[in-house]
Amino acid sequence: MIKKILIVFGTRPEAIKMAPVVNVLKNDFEVTVCVTAQHREMLDQVLEVFAIKPDLDLDIMQPGQDLFDITSKILLAMKNIISEKKPDLILVHGDTTTAMTGALAAFYSGIRIGHVEAGLRTNNINSPFPEEFNRQTISKLANFHFAPTDLSKKNLLNEGVNEKKIYITGNTVIDALFFAQNKTEDPSVSEDLLRKLPFIKDFDEKKEKLILITGHRRENFGQGFMNICEALRSASIRHNNVHFVYPVHLNPNVQGPVNEMLGNLENIHLISPLDYLPFVKLMELSYFILTDSGGIQEEAPSLGKPVLVMREETERPEAVKAGTVKIVGTKSQDIYSHVDELLTNPSSYQEMSEAHNPYGDGESSSRILSALLEVNK
Repeated sequence: MIKKILIVFGTRPEAIKMAPVVNVLKNDFEVTVCVTAQHREMLDQVLEVFAIKPDLDLDIMQPGQDLFDITSKILLAMKNIISEKKPDLILVHGDTTTAMTGALAAFYSGIRIGHVEAGLRTNNINSPFPEEFNRQTISKLANFHFAPTDLSKKNLLNEGVNEKKIYITGNTVIDALFFAQNKTEDPSVSEDLLRKLPFIKDFDEKKEKLILITGHRRENFGQGFMNICEALRSASIRHNNVHFVYPVHLNPNVQGPVNEMLGNLENIHLISPLDYLPFVKLMELSYFILTDSGGIQEEAPSLGKPVLVMREETERPEAVKAGTVKIVGTKSQDIYSHVDELLTNPSSYQEMSEAHNPYGDGESSSRILSALLEVNK
């Protein structure tokens, strides 16, 4: 019997995707929310949007910490939390170090594990790093696998996971996105954008184009980011009437090359990271999105926005197959040519923008609830 559920997450993407789950489960279970604060400021503002106040805050974030620090801090803290709270189930999400360590702590304690967004794979243990290792490790330990798609389920079955333990739910990020869209018309959201992007006040998406850029992956540090910046520089010069908006990640490995190579171009707007709601608003205003992120590959198709992924492979091939996402790699010329294609070829753009989103209908959290209630029958 599951009565007490401990939900553990620590990053902004996890918070976005787990917030709908928290708000659905708390009506039927005794839910304790534990945040590790692997991302501090970015985590807090998401929790505020969804009106979630953590019951436990490990506050592990320290300047210069690495994977050794994060893993050891969380594992030792979880030992004490599990001893005190005695949960019947620990829910983790995705592929972060917080998720992997939370699952490991549950395993050590003999507590059942639920894995939200289970079954994503590149099958390259080093890409993305350490995420692919994390998600494979969690799958070895989990008792309940909440897979977003049929392909995710197939990946798990190929690894020997019992089919009775797999539930196809869709991706909870779509639940969160639909919730956020209802809030983006709030004047405070536009005010936040205007503070960082004054041109938004007069921006007409029917006459002008805005390309949204995000990039922060470890595997792109160094030459990868230099290539990305070179491609963006060339594209911005070629298309000097297009706005390129880049909320720059705080990591120095990103800040350095981005500011050095792109800081002097008028139509490239380098801004500090945005809160969740202004970011959703910016996605809505964009013509297409250029990213190395995972979650955006799931969100953007629901908004009809093509996505060019600056990675060599993706754990989300469903969107590639559907046609709304293209993998463009990290070579400057490849990135540039795909950006140029979408800006100059209306038929290529239309084909991607009208593709079907394979990641859900906004009811994923309710399906997770139904699965857990069924376990208790």
